[in-house]
Amino acid sequence: MESDLRSIGELARDSGLSISALRFYDGAGVLAPARVDPRTGYRWYAPGQLADARLLARLRRVGLPLADIRAVLGAAPGSGAAQRLVDGHLRRLEDGLADARRELSSIRRLIDQRENPMTTTPVEYRFTVPARELAEALDAVRFAVGGDPELPVLSGVLFDLDGGLLRLVATDRYRIALAEVTVESSRSEESVVPAASAASAVVPVALADAVRALLGSAEGAVELALGAGEVRVTVGGHRIEGAALDHDYPDYRPLVRLEPVHRIDLPAAELRAALVSAATSSLPSGPHGAACEVALLTVDGEGRFAVAAPDAEADGAAGALRVAVNRDFLLEALPVDAPGQLVLELGGPITPLAVRPADRPGTFSVLMPVRLPA
Repeated sequence: MESDLRSIGELARDSGLSISALRFYDGAGVLAPARVDPRTGYRWYAPGQLADARLLARLRRVGLPLADIRAVLGAAPGSGAAQRLVDGHLRRLEDGLADARRELSSIRRLIDQRENPMTTTPVEYRFTVPARELAEALDAVRFAVGGDPELPVLSGVLFDLDGGLLRLVATDRYRIALAEVTVESSRSEESVVPAASAASAVVPVALADAVRALLGSAEGAVELALGAGEVRVTVGGHRIEGAALDHDYPDYRPLVRLEPVHRIDLPAAELRAALVSAATSSLPSGPHGAACEVALLTVDGEGRFAVAAPDAEADGAAGALRVAVNRDFLLEALPVDAPGQLVLELGGPITPLAVRPADRPGTFSVLMPVRLPA
């Protein structure tokens, strides 16, 4: 009976959602009324839908995407799926706030330089890191440095100091590699600047290679200095320095925040062997439209991983996944010293995939999948 139902106006009043919002969420398949009058089209809602409407209103206030709102309201009780979606959104908000703080810190420095060009003193950030970690980080990202003369900023390695971590980043737009190095100590030349402040420099690839050669198999600590457009590295009494590239590096952080559907643990040597032996197809998906060898990564309905030819028959099982990749790019992303476990993260056929050493989750590579012809 309609006397047991709430009208759309009553639900709007009691939930905090507007009538137009309730109509929108009905059309979007998020919150459908319990009954629609076939003659007038008027919507009526069951008493139990008030709780869903109030939850929906709050999810909307915190900016949860529509698809996730739908999934939260449709999640099976006790499955934990709704909580995981909300927790994931909270992490994204926290990451976004951290990014905003970093950008605002840089903005303040730029405004200060703009308003006080004669009195602003460039700050040099000095810090030490383990030599072995820095060498491993350079090895992990070097393959992804870009070579396009029209994008000179990508022809270097980003050294990004963020508190207790130094991140090395390289990308050529088709893949991105990131490695983390532990900062042992840090300071700046001006006491008013916190020692853990953020600083960054794009190190030209030639200078990065020279630093790697200087490191060799060194142990102990390396001192780095970033600031005023210069980069300086000191190890074992030897010093190398040079000018940083005078370009703003693209914001890499959103690109490396992945939400994979599948995580596959496997030996690096096993994945390398599967890629080398798998049949491939030559497709125009490389830089500047050049042809590349494409392999297919598959996960069947039972979670079994395999490397197949791009024209392999699709597995019809529910949940099956097929991701096409530039085979050579993925091979280059694998650790040079093939032993060891990897974690391969796959999200979907058109979402980025990641490959990580199991013992170093902060060092990883992200590749864009290849779109297969229809």
